[in-house]
Amino acid sequence: MPSRLRVNVFPGGFNWPIFVAIEKGWFAREGIAVELQATAGSIAQMTGLAAGQFEIAMTAFDNVVAYAEGQGEAPIGAQPEFFAFLGSDDSFLSLVAQPDIAFPAQLRGRTVSVDAATTGYAFALFDMLEKAGLEEGAYAVAKVGGMVQRFDSLCRGENAATLLSAPYDLLARRAGLRVLGRVEGPYQGNVGATRRGWARSNQASVVAYIRGYIEAVRWLYQPANRSQACDILERNVPAMTPDLAAETYPVLLAPSGGFFRDGRVQEEGVRRVLGLRSRYAHARRLLSDPSKYFDHHYWELARAGTV
Repeated sequence: MPSRLRVNVFPGGFNWPIFVAIEKGWFAREGIAVELQATAGSIAQMTGLAAGQFEIAMTAFDNVVAYAEGQGEAPIGAQPEFFAFLGSDDSFLSLVAQPDIAFPAQLRGRTVSVDAATTGYAFALFDMLEKAGLEEGAYAVAKVGGMVQRFDSLCRGENAATLLSAPYDLLARRAGLRVLGRVEGPYQGNVGATRRGWARSNQASVVAYIRGYIEAVRWLYQPANRSQACDILERNVPAMTPDLAAETYPVLLAPSGGFFRDGRVQEEGVRRVLGLRSRYAHARRLLSDPSKYFDHHYWELARAGTV
C-alpha cells in the first residue's frame, strides 16, 4: 500500500502542481498517497507541523526561518527541526487595495492586513510600503489569517490593503479593488517543509513527493495540457470558473515568475527573505546562513532518480 502523506496547505491556486500530481496518479506511482489538509493560517500550520499532525507543510519560506529562529507567533518555541526541501515559487504576491487607493503611499494612516505580523509575507509587505515612503508606524497592521481570510476581509472593507496571490488578486480586481504592484523576485515564496528527524526516517517519501511535484510542474508548462490543467484547477479551488482559470494560467505558469520548473529552493531568493527578516523582525539580528533553513539532499536524490 502507498504510504500516507498528509500535506497541509493554504488554499489557493499555488497548490496546482499538487492537484495535478494527485489526479494524474504521479504521487501514487511513486508509492505515496497524498492527503491534503487546509489551514486557516500560519500559526495553526506551524503548531501542527511541530506536533506531527501532518508530515509536510506547503508554506512561505519565511515561516520556516521564523520558527527555526524562535521568532514565530505561535507559542511553541524555536523549531530547529523545521527545514525546506522543495522550492515552489516566488510567492505570486500582489499588493491589492481598496478602490480609493491608487498608490501605495496613500496607505499612510490606513490599516493593512497580514496572516501574522512577524512571519510569512508580512515583511515583504512592509518592504513594499517602505519603498513607497511609508516607514513602520505610518500604517496599522491587522492580523487576519491566510489568503482566503484576507481576501474576504478586504472585500468587506475591513482594511485598506493586503498581499494576495492568484486567483485571489484576479478575483479582487473583478470585485472593483485595485492591484497596485507585485512582490518582485528574487524571493523564495512557497516551499515544501517538514521536520528533519521525520525526513531522515522517511527519505523515500520525501523524494517521492519531490518527484511527483516536479513532474506535475513540467506537465503544467506544456501548452497542449492547458485545457485539462484548467479543468483540474476548477475542480480544486472554490469559486474557480473557466474564465478565471484561463486568466490564472498565464500568471502561475509565466515563463519568468511562474512555478519553479526544477523544484529547487532558490538560494538568491532565500537571501532576500533572510535580509527582510534581519531588517524587520522585532528581535533583530543578522541572518546570514541560507543553508541553515533548507537541505538540497532530498532534491538531489529525486533528480538523480535514486533513493
